[in-house]
Amino acid sequence: MSTSTKPSIVFAHGLWADGSCYSKVIPTLQQEGHEVVSAQNALDTLEGDVDAVSRALGRVSGPAILVGHSWGGFVITAAGTDDRVAGLVYINALGPDAGETPQDLIAKYDPPALFSHLDVEDGRIWISKDGISHFCGDLPEQEQQLVWATQGAPPADLLATAKTDEPAWKSKPSWYIVGKQDRAINPELQRFMAKRMDATTVETDTSHVPMLSNPALVLDVIRTAAKTVQSS
Repeated sequence: MSTSTKPSIVFAHGLWADGSCYSKVIPTLQQEGHEVVSAQNALDTLEGDVDAVSRALGRVSGPAILVGHSWGGFVITAAGTDDRVAGLVYINALGPDAGETPQDLIAKYDPPALFSHLDVEDGRIWISKDGISHFCGDLPEQEQQLVWATQGAPPADLLATAKTDEPAWKSKPSWYIVGKQDRAINPELQRFMAKRMDATTVETDTSHVPMLSNPALVLDVIRTAAKTVQSS
């Protein structure tokens, strides 16, 4: 690729979130010359969220870095086989192998604390008010309450049914941020997935949402990924 053109950045958010969860890193990336789109995932099906990322890729110049947080990692693992994608960045994210469901991955290690603080209503899974501290407990209280108030809610069967056939990390360079204080995805599971995908791995002493509690580190990892694919 031309050394004068910076890769585009396309974000995929996780469960109980929306595209604005990247609001602390998007402005800086734009100022540094990247085209950026944060896909709005409906969280209904893997296929629907992959389609949303594909549409976002169509809104920016290629090649692109896909960045996925939590469930968004599952999405970029499926969407990242697109020829427009040059690299993958996982933030406390699920990175499945072929045929694995989120539930399969979560079951490999002790269940995270958040899973004892979820409510199922109208066929959807919500974080309870007393559970938000397990999701983003290293944020100020006002920010925690904003995360709770704006949460998306996935269908109750999504974690047991979503599967991908061709994991993008097998063919694209990957970076992985491990949140050592994560209570939503076991840090040991994160390390297992990062090692399996041979990802360049960085650990941070944060909760499940380092893009909100440690955006500088997340920016550094994205910059490294962009520079690597730009020079290749």
